[in-house]
Formats: sequence, structure tokens, C-alpha cells
Amino acid sequence: MKKELVFNLLTVSVLLFSLCSCAQQHNTLSSKEKKEGWVLLFNGKDFTGWRQCNGTAMPANWIIDEDAMKVFTGEGKKPGQGSGGDILYHLKKYGNFELSVDWKVADKGNSGIFYYVREEAGKPIYYASPEVQVLDNVNATDNKVDSHLAGSLYDMIAADPATVNPAGEWNNIVIRVVDGAATHVQNGVKVVGYSLWTPEWDTLVANSKFRNFPGFTEGISSEGYIGLQDHGYEIWFRNIKIREL
Repeated sequence: MKKELVFNLLTVSVLLFSLCSCAQQHNTLSSKEKKEGWVLLFNGKDFTGWRQCNGTAMPANWIIDEDAMKVFTGEGKKPGQGSGGDILYHLKKYGNFELSVDWKVADKGNSGIFYYVREEAGKPIYYASPEVQVLDNVNATDNKVDSHLAGSLYDMIAADPATVNPAGEWNNIVIRVVDGAATHVQNGVKVVGYSLWTPEWDTLVANSKFRNFPGFTEGISSEGYIGLQDHGYEIWFRNIKIREL
């Protein structure tokens, strides 16, 4: 009986280990996802396909850590001071798409996910690109405005803060844009919806800090790069995948 009990316990342990191992395989696509047209923008091993916005190489303050792309405070900088390390996936521009990203922030972390990035020499990544906020909602200094909280269309439409996991825990955001109709789904909950290139959009821009940004007043592009922000904090990104619609 004792031998049988030990054997059963070992069997259960092996099964649990196998299940855990499978669950931890990040930056991969299932057969179903491949059939649905999803492709990975990050292979989990290196920065293939990525480079600095308005640059030619990856900035020094990005590394691979925990099967993720990690940005950290650059040398000689204080938390909150970016090092010009905003990056973009430069191999393809996207129009109608669905983008899924897992993200995690350290204490007080602040960053952003951009789409329709239009590179302009000497201009920052947010010059002409909608931003989906990435934030430690509890301790970040930029948590005083509702539309600056995680999952929000930055400085335009607030996301429900109840849908966000705290610093140190992973979150998922799915950004979907089809012919200007955009949604943000945070940890499985739709938190934001809006329509680009409409009177509604013009009003959102006019009531935001972007009202004097030529990139916004002239009109954002109908396609562009996917980008990630260096805001001078420790942020991790993984399972970055997209499909065209």
C-alpha cells in the first residue's frame, strides 16, 4: 500500500509539473491562434523586428527578462525620465488589427502602448499616435486623472480601474481597430470604445493635451507601427501578438 501511495503521489506530482510547464510557455501561438491569423511580434528571445523610434538599433535600457521585453531607468536618469528609449515594431505597418499584449509594472511604473505610430524626425513617439496607458494605478505619480489610468485612451477616455491588477502582477490588454472603430479590452473586460476620424474623435482631441499637437490636429494616420514607451520606469511586455482584420 505504501509503495502504491508513493507511486500515485509521484504520478500526481509529474502531472502537476507538466501542467505548470505548459502554462508557462509564453511568446508562443496555439494551432487555433495560427489558424485565426495571429502572429507574434516578440519571440521571447531577442528583439528581432524592434528598434528605437527614429533610430536604427535597440536602446541600451531594454533587455530580455522573465521571458519578456523589459525597459528600465536609463543610466544617469531618475525614475520618470525616459532615455529616448521608445521603440517600435518596424517590420510592418498595421491598419485594421487586433493586438494583444501582456504587461507588468514595477512600483510607480508608467508606460504606454502606441498604434498607428508615424515617425517624424525629431518628434516623440506620441507625437501623432493614440496611446493606451500602462500604469501602476496605486502609486504612480500620474494617477490623479482618470483618463491617465491603466487601459485608458491616454488623456481622452478613462478605463475602469477595477479591471487592473496591481504592480508586480501581469495584465493583458487587447486593442482592436477596424475602420476607425476602436476598443480596449483589459483583463477580459471592455473598458474603452471610440471612433477615429469622426466629430467625436475631434472633440476628444480638442479637450485633451493633444489639441495643440500638429500630429493630432492634422490627423493621425490610418495605419502605422506598433510602439512601446520608455518613461523611465521598469516595465515588462510579453505575449505580444497581432492579427490583421
